[in-house]
Formats: sequence, structure tokens, C-alpha cells
Amino acid sequence: MAQRGIQLDGAKLCCSICLDLLKDPVTIPCGHSYCIQTFTPRPVLVKNTMLAELVEELRKTGLQAAPPDLCYAGPGDVACDVCTGRKLKALKSCLVCLVSYCEQHLQPHYDVAPLKKHKLVEATVKLQENICARHDEVMKVFCRTDQQCICYLCSMDEHEGHKKVSVAAERTERQKELGVSRQKIQQRIQDREKDVKVLQQQAEAINGSADKAVEDSEKIFTELVRFIEKRSSDAKERIRSRQKEEASRAEELQEKLKREIAELRRKDAELEQLSHTEDHIHFLHSYPSLSRLSESTDSPGTNIRPLRYFEDVTAAVSEARDKLQGILTEEWPKISWTVTEVDVLLPQPEPKTRAEFLQYSHQITLDPNTANTLLSLSDGNRKVTCMREEQLYFSHPDRFINWWQVLSRESLTGRCYWEVKRSGKGVSIAVAYKDISRTGDESKFRFSDKSWALHDYNNSYQFIHNKITTPIPGPLSSRVGVYLDHRAGILSFYSVSENMTLLHRVQTTFTQPLHPGFRLGNYGATAELCKLK
Repeated sequence: MAQRGIQLDGAKLCCSICLDLLKDPVTIPCGHSYCIQTFTPRPVLVKNTMLAELVEELRKTGLQAAPPDLCYAGPGDVACDVCTGRKLKALKSCLVCLVSYCEQHLQPHYDVAPLKKHKLVEATVKLQENICARHDEVMKVFCRTDQQCICYLCSMDEHEGHKKVSVAAERTERQKELGVSRQKIQQRIQDREKDVKVLQQQAEAINGSADKAVEDSEKIFTELVRFIEKRSSDAKERIRSRQKEEASRAEELQEKLKREIAELRRKDAELEQLSHTEDHIHFLHSYPSLSRLSESTDSPGTNIRPLRYFEDVTAAVSEARDKLQGILTEEWPKISWTVTEVDVLLPQPEPKTRAEFLQYSHQITLDPNTANTLLSLSDGNRKVTCMREEQLYFSHPDRFINWWQVLSRESLTGRCYWEVKRSGKGVSIAVAYKDISRTGDESKFRFSDKSWALHDYNNSYQFIHNKITTPIPGPLSSRVGVYLDHRAGILSFYSVSENMTLLHRVQTTFTQPLHPGFRLGNYGATAELCKLK
């Protein structure tokens, strides 16, 4: 039997399946030993007598099996640096020893006085990050000049003269900053959670409002369709009733005419027969009564009109249709605009740099139908020039009559940005509602409550709305940027540069889409809508 003085490694006598000390060890044909197991189908197992006796002797010597909670290091775990053979999972890492320990090998750090002072952290594989790759020393110094951790030798070498502190001192400072950063993050989280709640409420409200709007719109249009169908049915009934009356009258008159024709044919035959008689007395006696004609039935022949009986009805219905289509066409932009104005997003900050403004850039063209006859459009209807001679424009109800003004073809809502190059004197850069008057003082951008204008005057600017003038100090700019946040009611004018100098900002409520426009006050003055990338 084996000698009792032999040192035995309990790990080598553990079953690799149950991870406990072998019980009833058996050997499979390949030579490996395990605790006896149940298999289906069960392989041929042979009891390992020698190993069983060795295990029994091991129990008698007092060597215990590994505790049930013994945990070996697996993939992704930090292994104990002290264990030999099969390594156990490390519980702690020592920042002084730069070693990771399992529970058994960690115990001296709890029992030995000098080791109690060591800094223990959760087991980590990043201990080597604490070692200076150049000097193989623990990095205990932080160079604030280079913002990096270094060892003592580094501090005396290439970091000499730099501002340095201990890593503990730097950690303390950064810990304070971390606390402030966390407070900011937590505050932002709270703010964003409030925003999320507001957006959820707005989304619920918008869904409810949209459902009701769809329901109401369907109801209104259904009522309109039913009204039209009712009028269509009434018209059809009236037409058929009139058709029946007139057809009946025509048939009745036709029968009268047929009877009159038959009577006339009979008389004609009798007169023909009388014309052949040789008895003069009979002829003279009979002719008066036969030649006498009864009163003739009214003949419609002389009153027949061209074949247009119910065509006038069709024309009247067509006229009603055209009027209804015109009303719906005229009102549809308002309906569409109210839909596009729906926006559940929270208010957005106004851009600051030109690059940020350009994110909202819009390409805009001028509408020739609105241009005063002394204004000439060019460059794809983006540039307007004040001329001395009238231009050849067709008559149009949208054309400005009294003032040298023009509006854009496009209407703007949402967030928009465009830039204008101006030259000459008396140039007004404006926005206006489409239904601004085209004649009289109310059509002038500066005098109307439906327009907002930036006007150059005596080498400076004025902002004018509804006859109220606001002076704007500072020199004129040859290039002006205009920013519109329609929903927020913001209209801003900028002198264009990388930093964008604010000239004037308006905070109001816009009730309709806006059209950019210009007013030119002198011959030769120009204004141009710039092409933006």
C-alpha cells in the first residue's frame, strides 16, 4: 500500500464531471477515471480497484475534497496568479502587488499586518496597465502637463520640470469633476425625461386630434357629398318630370295633328270627287260646305327652336360645379397648410453659424405674375432690377400696381433660411402673406400688417411692420441672411459671415404661409436670391 508520507494533490483525484473527490472511481476504455455515472446506453465500465483504494487512503489521511463552492477560472474570468496547475477564479486584485488572488491565496492580505495596507479592488485583467512599459515600475505619478500616468523614474526623466501630482491626488480632483459631471448628466436625464413625457403627451394629443380631425373631415365631406347627391337627385327628378310633361304635350299635339291630317285628307278626297261631277247644281250646292275648313290645330313648326331643350340645365350644373371646384381649390391650400403646421417637436434653438443656417436653406424664385411693370426679372427669376421702362407683362390680378414690389412663387412654413444680395438704394427685403393687397397704401410692404420688411435708409437699416419703424444701428451689408421659424413665430435678419451678425429679430405669431419679397425704391437697384448649396 502507498506510504502515508507521500504528498497528494487532491485536485488530481477530483472527478472532472462533478468536480468533487472521486466516489466509486471507474475507468473507461481510454484510461480516464470518473465517478461511476448512469448513461444511456451505458458504456462498459470496469472498477478501478487501485484508484479506489488510493482515494480511501486519502480520506483516512484527512485530505478533504474541494469545497462545493470551489470555482475554477473559466473563459472571461480573472485567474489567480498564485495557483499552480488548474487555476481558481480570482476574487481580488492587489494594486500594490499587482497580482490577482483567489480566496485561499488572498487570505494573507487579511491576516498579515503589512499586507492589510495594500489596496484591493475587484479582480481585473487590467493590472498591467499600472506598470510602466519603459521602466517596469508601478505608475504612481500623474503628469498634468502631458495628462498621463507615469512612474517615479519617468518623472525624473522625460517629464522633468512638468507639473506632477500623485495619482491619488489626481484621482481626488477627477472624482470631484466626476461628481459634477454626474450631477449634470442626472439633471439632463431629468430634463430629457420631462421632454419625453411632454412629447408622449403631445403625441397622444396629436393622435387624438388627428383621429377627430379625420372623423370630422369625413363627416363634413360626407355631408357635402350627400348634399350634392341630393341636389343631383332633385335635378334628375325635375328633369324627368319636365321631360314627362313636355313629352306628353308633344304626344297630345301629335295626335291632334294626325286627326286634323285625316280630316283634311277626307275633305280633299270629297273635293276631288266633287271636281269631277258634271251636275252644276249639285256642285254649287255642295261646294260651300265642303270647302269650309275647321279651325286649324296650332302647329309647333314655326316655334321649333334648335335642338337645345335641357342643355341649359347641363350648363347651369357645370357652372355650379366650376364654382364649387374653385372654392375647394382656393380653400385647399389653407387646409393643407394647417395640416403641415402640426409639429410635436420641442422648440429648436436658433442656429448660430452659417453652416448651421444652411441646413435649413431653401431655393426660392420670384413670381412674374406679382412683379410691378417697372421690375425686370432675370437669372431664372431669382434677380429683380428696377427699370425706367415698363416691361411687357400680361395682366394678372396678383400684380402689384402702385409699388415696385414682387413676391416669391414659393410659400414657406417650418424652418427656412435664404440669402439676398442687394445693390442700390431703397431696397426692402420682406416677407408677406399671399393675400396682401395689390393696390393702394396697404399693398406697400412697409405699411401693411401682412408684411415684415428690412429697409435700407441713409446707410443703415430700418425694420418696418404695419407703419411702425424700428431703427437698426450699424452699416449696411451687401448680403443679408433671413431665417424663418414659422411655427415658433421667429423672423431674423443677419449680416452674412461665418459668425452671422444679427441685425433684427421678430417674435410674433404667423397665421398664414409666408412669401419672401422685395421692394425697390430707385432705378437701377437690384435684389437677388442667392443660390445656396
